[in-house]
Amino acid sequence: MTLDPQCAAYLAEAAKTNLPDVSIMGTYRARAEGHTPRDISGPLRGDVTISTRYITTPTADVVANIYQPQGAGPFNGMVFYHGGGWVLNYINKYDAQLQEMARLTNSVILAINYQKAPEHKYPTPFDDCYAAFIWFSGHATEFNVDPSKIGIGGDSAGGNLASGVAHKIRDLNTHHLAYQLLLYPCNSVDFETTSYLANADGYGLTRNGMMWFWEQYLNGPRDFMDPYAVPLNATNFEKLAPAVLITAEYDVLHDDGVAYAEKLRTGGVQVIYKNYPGMIHGFFNYGSVIDEGIAVRKYLANAINQILNN
Repeated sequence: MTLDPQCAAYLAEAAKTNLPDVSIMGTYRARAEGHTPRDISGPLRGDVTISTRYITTPTADVVANIYQPQGAGPFNGMVFYHGGGWVLNYINKYDAQLQEMARLTNSVILAINYQKAPEHKYPTPFDDCYAAFIWFSGHATEFNVDPSKIGIGGDSAGGNLASGVAHKIRDLNTHHLAYQLLLYPCNSVDFETTSYLANADGYGLTRNGMMWFWEQYLNGPRDFMDPYAVPLNATNFEKLAPAVLITAEYDVLHDDGVAYAEKLRTGGVQVIYKNYPGMIHGFFNYGSVIDEGIAVRKYLANAINQILNN
């Protein structure tokens, strides 16, 4: 399919800023330029409240947003890890998406503003994310959440973090994970895939940018075979939580997602997978300008509900 017209228009507007690639901008400027309007993902809802808590992780007290739908419960739950190459972004940019996901899945959602690379390289962001899941599971009663119906999710680098956390939860086997929601995850350090080469430039996230992000996050090749850092290199995919995974056609990470879905299936994991033709990386976050960014929420929620109701 050709590039979606709304995606093309969004990219054309972004090009007018003449900003250099993130790999050239560097950490500070890239973060500063990332302070887009809060409603770029679409309008906020009045029927899902947002509150703030602090989660104590192994190395910090980290801020988190909690999205609470109306009603008395019991609720389902989700811990969400935002994208941004482990370097950029923050939880308030996800308010519209997570309010809607909370409503559609009858879930209390916790989104953690994990510590960022390169100041905090792996495993610090990962440890924050795992700690947030443990905290939320331990506080399920406070939020009237069914502890057997708590999932995790994330987009891009957040999808990587969710994938790694799912592996650790399986490995330690002390808590139940209901599902993993993976939105175009970056789970491999192979930059020679077809999608990396075909979509290297011109579609938002670039090949050079993704290589730069990985350099900020990892400590070097010694991390490559760590399944919590690079989940596609894991050697055991059995008994992982059911997965909902989507990819975008015009995305350097497209093949990462396809390969990860196949690894999960080979390990006997239930996978609900969908590719979005014509879409670009990050479309989940651009609901105000790309209609599919809002429509995808219903698909994701239906898939989550399907898993939870089985």
